[in-house]
Amino acid sequence: MSINRRVSTLDEFTIQQLRNFPNATGELSNLLRDIGLAAKRVNVEVNKAGLVDILGDAGSTNVQGEDVKKLDVFANNQFMGVLRHGISCAGIASEEFDDIIVFNDEISNHSKYVCVFDPLDGSGNIDVNVSIGTIFGVYRRVTEKGKPCGIEDFLQQGTKLVAAGYVIYGSSTMMVYATRRGTNGFTLDPSIGEFTLSHPDIRCPEDGKIYSVNHGNFFQYDEGVKKYIDTCQKKNKTNGGPYTQRYIGSMVSDMHRNLLKGGIFMYPGTTDKPKGKLRLLYECNPFAFIIEVCGGKATNGKQRILDIAPGALHERTAFFGGSKLMMEELEGFLLKG
Repeated sequence: MSINRRVSTLDEFTIQQLRNFPNATGELSNLLRDIGLAAKRVNVEVNKAGLVDILGDAGSTNVQGEDVKKLDVFANNQFMGVLRHGISCAGIASEEFDDIIVFNDEISNHSKYVCVFDPLDGSGNIDVNVSIGTIFGVYRRVTEKGKPCGIEDFLQQGTKLVAAGYVIYGSSTMMVYATRRGTNGFTLDPSIGEFTLSHPDIRCPEDGKIYSVNHGNFFQYDEGVKKYIDTCQKKNKTNGGPYTQRYIGSMVSDMHRNLLKGGIFMYPGTTDKPKGKLRLLYECNPFAFIIEVCGGKATNGKQRILDIAPGALHERTAFFGGSKLMMEELEGFLLKG
């Protein structure tokens, strides 16, 4: 991966991509620019989180039964507001809502796409100034254009995604998105207030030495997972020494690092939650799409993530994703159990 030194903004890049496809309507480009706008608004609040009253709990729980953070609510409202007032999105599904939100107006009903998102992944880290992020996925709707979108537009396999991405709010703020044509990263330049192309044509290294997993749950994992973790810790000098363990507690942060440097991220099921904890629609499908476009692999330990047919809006699953060779090594352990 090379770092691009020529300044090209997100708007300029999407317009240039549009020119390469004369028959394209431009709706997807508009949608991605809308997401970038909402991300910039969230970034402002993240940067001043220690100075204003948006830290801590909002006093409610979401549909997952998790405490809702004040910044979660703000981020959710920003993305919903921008997409509702845009011209390219028929409706959304968010981790924070029990059901889908349909934008039932003349313009939205004629839009081709729906969007799913986790507005603020790892928001519990905001109190201690650790990186957090936003995850999103875009589907082409299957219901009739001109009418309101429906639940079937959202309960699609990950193979049906037309775009997916994330925003990471860290030492710098980056927006990374993937289409079937490739994955590109844009860093927010605060001097001009624009996302600029900084990481063109991202490819995940085939191999790596970083593994990301919550060691606190080690004894609740399946035997295959535990044996793989043991192997990561016992690598010898002939194969490069032991792997390095890095775990932030934000899927966006861990996946972003491993995507650029090579590595594997694991969130297995446990004896308490055998089906896993991560949300299929809002977290796993978007990242599985991104990692596959970049040359990596993603599974739930038994099948490809993108092949899973979701049965519910807030369905959970186990997740393993990262560099191709590391994933193939892990799959060998999972097959043996």
